[in-house]
Amino acid sequence: MAQVMGIVNVTPDSFSDGGKYFRPEEAIRRARNLFEEGAAIIDFGAESTRPGATPVTWEEEWSRLEPVLRGFAEMKPRGGRLPPQVSVDTYHPETARRAVALGAAIINCVYAEPVPEMLSLLNDFPRTELVMPACCWNLVSEDARLVPRIYLDPMIGFGTTREEDLALLRSVSELAKRARVLVGASRKRIVKKLTGEKVTGKNLGGNLGIAVWCAMNGASVVRVHDVRETFQAFKVIDAICTGRMEDGV
Repeated sequence: MAQVMGIVNVTPDSFSDGGKYFRPEEAIRRARNLFEEGAAIIDFGAESTRPGATPVTWEEEWSRLEPVLRGFAEMKPRGGRLPPQVSVDTYHPETARRAVALGAAIINCVYAEPVPEMLSLLNDFPRTELVMPACCWNLVSEDARLVPRIYLDPMIGFGTTREEDLALLRSVSELAKRARVLVGASRKRIVKKLTGEKVTGKNLGGNLGIAVWCAMNGASVVRVHDVRETFQAFKVIDAICTGRMEDGV
């Protein structure tokens, strides 16, 4: 079953939780809680990608991220679990390079333009992995060395219509034949469009539907805000599919 990536927005203006985890101690506490809820990867982002958000410089982005990454690195694993991998959501190569130097294992780049420079960063940091838009697949498809270190993201909800989002979700199984797939499956507008639910926080069922669909169609990772609920859903689906039953996290 897919791994769960938990989202921590170190921003004042993200669409769903902007400002809640802007202070470093709050972001670190949130990340620890998501790990205890079942997240195998924690994705820290310091610039909102919501429509209309004000871009920030890499210097501002890094000033938000650095104390969080340093503080979170001190987290001790509990319950016999390995500490989570750290991902940084950025399209700034300067931020990416600094984050990797501080222990980030994954760079989550949501825009196509910086991908070539992000790929060159992989040459300098051989253990680093990159999440990139699926439309950039041609940049790595011929390089067998890079493919195992790549996640393809179909980019649901990035300037797309409802019909386009549905097509992107249906494409997950084909993408998974090329490389590992990571899907941002959380709090997308498509759920509101399909269900008519207007109240924020009341569309968890629809979000879980997307996450389970992606996992059952080959996605390796789903990126979500609601880690506990997604992790529970995956445990149940995994038990049904495999017959394996484990207690607790």
